[in-house]
Amino acid sequence: MELLKGKTAMVTGGTRGIGYAIVKMYLDNGAKVALCGSRQETVDKALDKLRAENPDYKVIGLCPDLQDPAEVEKAVATVKETFGSLDIMVNNAGVSARESIYDYKPEDFAKTMALNVNAVFNCAQAAAKVMKEQGGGVILNTSSMVSLYGQPSGVAYPASKFAVNGLTKSLARELGKDNIRVNAVAPGVTRTDMVAVLPEEVIKPIIAGIPLGRVGEPEDVANAFLYLASDMASYVTGVVRGRGRQDLTGAGCAGRSEEVWGRPSRHEMKMKKIVK
Repeated sequence: MELLKGKTAMVTGGTRGIGYAIVKMYLDNGAKVALCGSRQETVDKALDKLRAENPDYKVIGLCPDLQDPAEVEKAVATVKETFGSLDIMVNNAGVSARESIYDYKPEDFAKTMALNVNAVFNCAQAAAKVMKEQGGGVILNTSSMVSLYGQPSGVAYPASKFAVNGLTKSLARELGKDNIRVNAVAPGVTRTDMVAVLPEEVIKPIIAGIPLGRVGEPEDVANAFLYLASDMASYVTGVVRGRGRQDLTGAGCAGRSEEVWGRPSRHEMKMKKIVK
């Protein structure tokens, strides 16, 4: 079943890990995809790997500076010119951080926020303009479970992902009238290059707190991105979807962008009164 047949997607941070898994998942489900990376070398490597697996994949590679609005708009225009539309924008590019607050340099904090937040805004803005003209679309952002729980050091990373949650929920409210859905996926610990370098004494207690007792695979996260990009989620917007641990939205937000975070929405409270 090709859930994204006839759709075009642009995926930032698409050369490895979760981003690469999303790209492949979308291609396997009939989408045309533009994968973006920070360096032409990594973009070409990812393209070669995909085309070796399936020469029929409709995929191109780009490496815009996501912190430059003009470059982002140019990349979006290239995608539309190449494939005829931009239906799905996946803002997955980002960097982590683990510095202690005592050692944190302001310029390092600013760099993390620039890629993890400003770049998401740039891509969402450029994509929304195209999607509005064509009658709708989907914007998906990569958040993180640490946006809710925090982490012992590297405060810029959870702070940036909390900002991504705010962008997601606010844009869902603003863009709904233009038939543009905006959601986010907040992965838990996932088997990526970042996690691979962590020592066992760090990983073991994390796994112990995961109900399924294992680290997530990139494909597990890509499945969530597939669902949210597809028409199966046509009445879902404003959701920050957790993977591997507690769902950040509690009850979910079908058809609305209500802030729930573990409490019932006003609509749900009214429904309970009616049922009673």
